[in-house]
Amino acid sequence: MGRAVPSGILASALIFFALLVGVEAQQVGQVPRVGFLGTVNPSGQPAYLEALREGLRDLGYVEGKNVAFEYRWAEGKYERLPDLAAELVRLKVDVIVTGGTAAIRAAKQATTTTPIVMTTSGDAVGSGLVDSLARPGGNVTGLTFFVPELMAKRLELLKEAVPRIRRVAVLVNPDDPSHVLVLESMEMTARALNVELQKFEARAANELAKVFAAMAKSRVDAAVVQEDALFNSNARAIADLAVKMQLASAGSPAFAETGGQIGYGPDFPYMFRRAAYFVDKILRGTKPSDLPVERPTKFGLVINRKTAKALRLTVPLALQLRADQVID
Repeated sequence: MGRAVPSGILASALIFFALLVGVEAQQVGQVPRVGFLGTVNPSGQPAYLEALREGLRDLGYVEGKNVAFEYRWAEGKYERLPDLAAELVRLKVDVIVTGGTAAIRAAKQATTTTPIVMTTSGDAVGSGLVDSLARPGGNVTGLTFFVPELMAKRLELLKEAVPRIRRVAVLVNPDDPSHVLVLESMEMTARALNVELQKFEARAANELAKVFAAMAKSRVDAAVVQEDALFNSNARAIADLAVKMQLASAGSPAFAETGGQIGYGPDFPYMFRRAAYFVDKILRGTKPSDLPVERPTKFGLVINRKTAKALRLTVPLALQLRADQVID
């Protein structure tokens, strides 16, 4: 038989083990948790998510090592956003990162205390998400751009590219609250351009084919795509439908890169990467209300000359010369 361990030594060992476990548990508890509320699904915005992770890595945060993520995805069903936001609040994450008016609003309604960082927002002030850019107030900060003006600019560019257009379809997601402001801004621009607008709605990807068939039946000349997470994640399908229906089109830069005729908008990967700055500041103790909301300063213009040729259109040389990217 082995020698018995003295009770004093055994007790000391047990106490040391308990203290060690307690320290490890405390260290695990100290790892900050970031709640990510997505309107679509991971495959819908892989480049954007990676940009956020890169931004965090640049600041010393490595997912799974010294920062943890809790992901919740609405899968394009905006009505799920309030419940998903409430779930992240119940998990007591340190900060919620999200983008798009509908998702930000859902997060804001779910909590007045958990900090919220906007990766993208169509018009944070106009939508009532923050009090002002310099003094956001409350628990929301991050990045915003003015989507109503952005959509009006897309209409201007489309008219410049195809001067003959007279009737333009506007593809909107009625579940995205910003679509109301978008239509108001575009109506003003349309009147100045002598263009008639016609609204077409889609709430899900499986509605797109039917919507574009309705556009063709209405004999519109072109389509402008709202800045919306659902549409961005289905950019290629929308671009293909526009070509199939022989419609000139304008949307985000990614839209043109996947086959749309014209793309114009901010650098979204940059905005996601910049959102890491706000996350870092908040995790270090800064209040969201003390972090001014930022706007992107660079907007990219993409011309898809290959798509224009498929539509038997010639893009004016002056417009091509202003483009950041021309695709042949």
